[in-house]
Amino acid sequence: MTISMSAVRERSLLGLKEISRDEISSILDRAAYWESQKEKMIPVLKDRFVANMFFENSTRTRFSFEMAQKRLGAQVLNFAAAASSVEKGESIYDTVRTLESMGIDAGVIRLKPIGLLAELAEKVSVPLVNAGDGNNEHPTQALLDLYTMKKQFGDLKGLRVSIIGDILHSRVARSNLWALEKFGAHVKFCAPPSMQAPELAEHAPYVTMEEALKADVVMMLRVQLERHAVGMLKSAEQYRLQYGLTEERAAQLEPGAIIMHPAPVNRNVEIDDGLVESDKSRIFPQMSNGVPIRMAVMERALKL
Repeated sequence: MTISMSAVRERSLLGLKEISRDEISSILDRAAYWESQKEKMIPVLKDRFVANMFFENSTRTRFSFEMAQKRLGAQVLNFAAAASSVEKGESIYDTVRTLESMGIDAGVIRLKPIGLLAELAEKVSVPLVNAGDGNNEHPTQALLDLYTMKKQFGDLKGLRVSIIGDILHSRVARSNLWALEKFGAHVKFCAPPSMQAPELAEHAPYVTMEEALKADVVMMLRVQLERHAVGMLKSAEQYRLQYGLTEERAAQLEPGAIIMHPAPVNRNVEIDDGLVESDKSRIFPQMSNGVPIRMAVMERALKL
C-alpha cells in the first residue's frame, strides 16, 4: 500500500511545539485506553516492522519503546550506532535510508545533531518518531509527563509546574514547556545562570529556588555531568547545595505537590536519595506511564 508523504508526516511525531492541543489530547486518551487493557499483548501491529535507531545511547528510552512495540505485536529491529557502520563514517541519513529500503514501516530515532531529524523526515517515506534530538525536543517524555500529571490532578489548566536544572541543554524542558503551554499550565524555570536558555524566558520566567518550590509539580532535571566537566559546574555537591531538591527543601513543598524527574537520576545531586521513592515522588510511575504513551504513539505512526 502506497502512503502519501502528507500522511507520513501526519503520523510522524517530531515534537510537541508544532502539533495541536487536540492531537496531544488524543494521544493521552489512547494511552489511557492501552493502560486499561489487561492483556499484555494485543497484536494490532503484528504485520508491521519498526526500527529503533539510537545514534545516541539511552537504554531506558529504548527499552520503553521496545516494550510498547512488542506489546502491540510489531516486529522490532534495534539499531545501536556504536555497533554500526555509522562508526565507520556512514551518514545517519544513509543508515535511515538503508533501513527504509529494507522495508521498515516506521522508525524511532534518537540523535545528537539539532535540526537533522526534520531534514530526515522530509526525505524518507516512513513515519519517524523522535526519541530525543539534540537540545531540541523529547516529545514522548513530555507526553508521559503530562499523562502522569493528568492522572494526579485531572486537569492541566492552571497547574503550576516548576522545572529545575539544566534548562540550556534540556530537550525534556522544551517539550514540556510547549505542551503545557497549550493546556494553560503555568511553567516556571529555575537554573544556575550558566544553565539557562535565555530564549525561553518569554515563555516561562526564571525564578529562585524558593519560588520554584511553590508549585503543584516540581520537576527536577538530570544534571548532565558529562557536559559540565569544565567551567559550568564546579562540583556535584555545590550544585546539590544550591539547586538540588534536598530533604530540607522538599519539606517546604505544599501538601498536594508531587516530585517528577525524567530519569536517569543522579541521586544526591539533583535530588536526595531519600526522596526518589518518597510519597510525593512520581518518578517510577512516570517510567511505567511511558509504555502506554509509546503504545499510543506507535499505533498512531503505524495505523493502516
